[in-house]
Amino acid sequence: MNAMTAMTADLVIRNGKVVSPDAVIEASIAIKDGRILAIGADSAMPPAKEVFDAAGMHILPGAIDDHVHFRDPGYPHKEDWESGTAAAAFGGVTCVFDMPNTIPPTADGDILAAKHAIAASKAHIDFGLYGLLGDENLATVPELLDGGIIGFKLYMGNTFGKIASPDTGATLELFEVAAASGKRVSLHAENNDIMERRQKRLMAAGIHDQFAHLAARPPVVAIEAVSRAAILAEWTGARIHVLHISSADELRPLREAKARGVDITGETCPHYLMLSTDDYTRVPGVIAVNPPVRESRNQEPIWRALIDGAIDVIATDHAPHAPEEKTRNDIWTVDCGFPGVETQMPLMLTEVNAGRMSISAYVRMSAYNPARIWGLYPRKGALLPGSDADIAIVDLGREHTIRDADIQSRSKISPWDGRKVKGLPIHTIVRGRFVMKDRKLMDTKGWGQSVHKIQQMPKPQVRNAEHTMQAITAQRSAGRREQIA
Repeated sequence: MNAMTAMTADLVIRNGKVVSPDAVIEASIAIKDGRILAIGADSAMPPAKEVFDAAGMHILPGAIDDHVHFRDPGYPHKEDWESGTAAAAFGGVTCVFDMPNTIPPTADGDILAAKHAIAASKAHIDFGLYGLLGDENLATVPELLDGGIIGFKLYMGNTFGKIASPDTGATLELFEVAAASGKRVSLHAENNDIMERRQKRLMAAGIHDQFAHLAARPPVVAIEAVSRAAILAEWTGARIHVLHISSADELRPLREAKARGVDITGETCPHYLMLSTDDYTRVPGVIAVNPPVRESRNQEPIWRALIDGAIDVIATDHAPHAPEEKTRNDIWTVDCGFPGVETQMPLMLTEVNAGRMSISAYVRMSAYNPARIWGLYPRKGALLPGSDADIAIVDLGREHTIRDADIQSRSKISPWDGRKVKGLPIHTIVRGRFVMKDRKLMDTKGWGQSVHKIQQMPKPQVRNAEHTMQAITAQRSAGRREQIA
């Protein structure tokens, strides 16, 4: 008897089709102590305390959504960690990264520690927390690093929460600090000066329809911001991630920066792939999001970039609000964003069924790439021996109609209401434990853990260190001391 057959697994999943970024194979998976013990022929699996039959199902690594707003603390009527992670579990998502624009913003060590405690007490799935990277909290960056963040978030343009956008000089210094840490910086890449000026002019003219929001944020705001961020990252060695790519136009500076060797990655969201200005009148106000959903001409180039790898990640920018906050008549008073963490996988699996991409390509953009980019691979984002048993078991043939009233999020309003999908997560497993089974939430509140402890980012690759603000001030201070002596 070999060691494998002598060992008893906690769970064996049988008869499923296991999906990797490169292949789909019929195999069974043995799980023990929250990790994958073995993958292979069913006859090679060890005895198990529990056996689960996944016949007819595809077994995917759980999605990693690197862009959610769970609004906790500060806005519990919109969402909290319990409802947000329940929605994620129903969406086949096993890990989320939460943004820092809560109340208070996640800007220092004490606030970060409090948010870790809140998330750990409520989360059904695993999570990472972003730390704010802004001019006002430059001094507290070491506290955030010591407290355990997945990465930084820098707001080049304003959005919900009205967090101040640093000017270019401050952005350079912030990138210098981030580069030295090795952590990646997620960017809301829109030029704030352009947007603020245009919005003020439109408001002064009494223009407040939903298309005014689009007019205030033309593609040039993203083109400029991505280009500027790429140049500053190239100079400093900072690792950057461009969030919610919404326009075909910003793909050029993204591709060019990658070609130059800049450590830059990008994501887009289902609403930029599947919705357009044609939907504005169908769901007025509800579709408002930053950056805005744009004209249909942008969809195909963004799809191509996602499939060819120029865009690395499919995420959601899950940004829930209450219905009354989405249906105001004045677009400037509408809260931007809507829920998406529960609907991303069904929407994308529908495109897999339609032949837009392979299911392996979907796994690459939803699990493998985020895990690799954020230093979690192969513990996360993979179905390999030794990986965490984070699994979405999906029925590719299951037809479903998305209903706002039925989603787990507290925000019961989205542009997806009534949309038909084909392909649905039926079971979700986090570190070996079912958190959603047969489309029912399990008693797993508080099961989720922060992933910052297992993160392993590559060694920092600082460039032009002699020109950093820290270096030049130290040099001048040393020179002054020598003169005084």
